[in-house]
This record gives sequence, C-alpha cells and structure tokens, in this order.
Amino acid sequence: MKLATVKAGDHIAFGAIVDNGFVDLKARFRGRCQDLRELLTQGLAGEAQRLCERAPADFKLSEIEFLPVNPRLDARIFALGWSYLSHQLETGKDEPEFPVLFSKHPQAIVGHGQPLLYPAPSTQYDYEGEIAIVIGRSGRRIPRERWKDYVAGYSIFMDGSARDFQKHSITAGKNFDSSSALGPWLVTADDIPDPSRMHLTTRLDGEVMQDSGFDMMAWDLGFLLNYISTICQLEPGDVIATGTPSGVGARRHPPRFMQAGQTVEVEVTGIGTLRNVIGAAK
Repeated sequence: MKLATVKAGDHIAFGAIVDNGFVDLKARFRGRCQDLRELLTQGLAGEAQRLCERAPADFKLSEIEFLPVNPRLDARIFALGWSYLSHQLETGKDEPEFPVLFSKHPQAIVGHGQPLLYPAPSTQYDYEGEIAIVIGRSGRRIPRERWKDYVAGYSIFMDGSARDFQKHSITAGKNFDSSSALGPWLVTADDIPDPSRMHLTTRLDGEVMQDSGFDMMAWDLGFLLNYISTICQLEPGDVIATGTPSGVGARRHPPRFMQAGQTVEVEVTGIGTLRNVIGAAK
C-alpha cells in the first residue's frame, strides 16, 4: 500500500495511492485520525488497506499535490552521514565506529513535485539520494532482531546540502528552508519484505549521478534502529534518512552542483521516483 499526504482541492488530506487515483482516508475514517502519524499511532494501517480495496478513488492523481509524507512541524528526521563505504572512500573519511547522526528540520522538506528552493547564499548546492525508513510504532532500545516490528514502511529522500555552509556546521549546510525533499509516498513494509534488495539511482537532468544497491550500507537496519532508539524513543511518523552512496556532486572532478531550473530525481526500486525542479534563489 502507498500512503501519502497531499493537498486535494482546498484541504490537506492523507490517504492511499491506488491505480485510479487517491483515496481520502482522512474523510473515510470520519475524524478517528487526522493525519498519517495518527494512523500509524493507532495501528490503523490494516483497516486502511481494507478500506482502499473496496473504495473508489476520491481524486484523480492530476488533482492532488504531494506534500512530504509526514508534513507536521513536529516531525523528527534523523539523518545519517557517511553510511555507505563508497561514500566514505570518495570523501576520504575513515570508516566511523558508530553512525554519524544529524537532524533535518521539517521546514527544510518539500514533497514530490514541489519546487526545491536554491539556498540563496550558497554556490555549492548538492544532491544526496537516500532511502528513508518511516517508524510505525513507539520503541526504546529496539532489539536488533525485531527491527521490522517497528517499521511502517519506506520512502525516498533527497538530502539537499549547501556544501559551503556545511563547512560551518552540518546543521547549517543541511537545513536551508525547502532545500530537501521526501516522498512521493510511504510504501508499507509488507510490500517490501527484503529492503536489502532495493536499488537507488539519482539523476540530474536525466544523467545518472548515483547508482547503488541498498545492501551496500555500512550498517544493517537492525543495528541502526537499536542504536537510535538507545538515544531516544522512536515514535510513529519518525523518519530515518539512511545516508547516500558515492557520486555526490562535491566529489566529482570537476564538481557538479545543482543549478536553478534543473530537475533532480531519486528512483528506488519498489517505491518509485521522487522528482523535483530546483527553483531560483530568493
């Protein structure tokens, strides 16, 4: 099942993408849950699946605008750096003993098809295609062997990075407003039984820039969920952006940074394609 948050008509809705359009689950649950996070918190994904099997679409896909999967301003996005060996090698980093974590602010995220905003003071706006994990239930110190019990599903992340500002701090380089993207939707975990078989490809104006299997991650997902939930309790709707493979623009010769008017796409097998056009700096 593909779950998404969208603007449909004059209101914000969450629901499911079906073959013939979008099913508005917010309307069909009649006030029982107001957004995707509440759906996951209340464990209603199974009921949502049954509703969608017999429900006609409420909107055509052409009638909706995608928002980030979890657009709430209290959303938590845990992001990883240098989590692929290939990226560690191209950046000259030694293999870290533990995951390198940083936070993405919700204000930095747009949805599929929405314009990315070029960070106005930067001249080094870079792409990082990533696979995102969406948490489905609360968990603290999650056992490594039970990590799948806590995953609602998977999505796609484009971690826009202002490399010149990243030299100031990771927070500065990673959190310009509307500089990153998440979507188009959440594919529930039952549709991706073996996430290690997913493959990620990043394209800039159609040219392949990154291409890697998810099995090339430095850490397995059981370890990641155990490690992060040791620091803080994970909650439904939390997003873990799992880091990027080699091929980033800053490490090319010469460097290849994104420019206004270009289109960046991140495609992941089993999920789909996250596509955004880069808007001019304001």
